[in-house]
Amino acid sequence: MTNQPMPSCEFNSQELMLRLDVVVAADVDAICPVVERVMEIARDMKCTEGKEFEIEMALREALANAIVHGARHDASKHVQLCVVCDNSRGMLIVVRDPGAGFDPASVPSPVVGQNVFSEHGRGIYLINQLMDEVRFERGGTEIRMKKF
Repeated sequence: MTNQPMPSCEFNSQELMLRLDVVVAADVDAICPVVERVMEIARDMKCTEGKEFEIEMALREALANAIVHGARHDASKHVQLCVVCDNSRGMLIVVRDPGAGFDPASVPSPVVGQNVFSEHGRGIYLINQLMDEVRFERGGTEIRMKKF
C-alpha cells in the first residue's frame, strides 16, 4: 500500500462526531464510490447539514487532483484521505498524494485572460471558493480543507 503515515486530522476532542481514514487507489473510477460513501456517513452523523454540495464538490476536486496530478494515474499508488467532524469546529478533510508536490501560488487563475477558455485548471479555484479554509502542506502533496 503506502509507507506514509495517514495524514493528521488534528481534531482531537470529546465532541468528535466522525473520523474516517481511507486509502484510495489512484484510479479516477474510485472517486465516486469513495465520495458517495463519505458523504453518506457524514449525512448520517449530521456533519454536513446545509453544506453537502460544497463539501462533496471540494472533496471530488481534491481527490481528482491527487489522483491525476499527484499519483499521475498510477494504479499502483494510493491517495490518503482523512475526514473528521465535530460540533464546534465543523469538518476537516485532508487529502494526501504520493507525488512530488507543487507550489499552489504557481497555478494560474482560471478567471483571468485566456485561462477562462481552458478545459482544465479550475479545481483549486473551486475548492477555495467552496470551503472556508484551504491550506496546502508537505510541499503541495497535502491539502487541508475546512468547512464550518
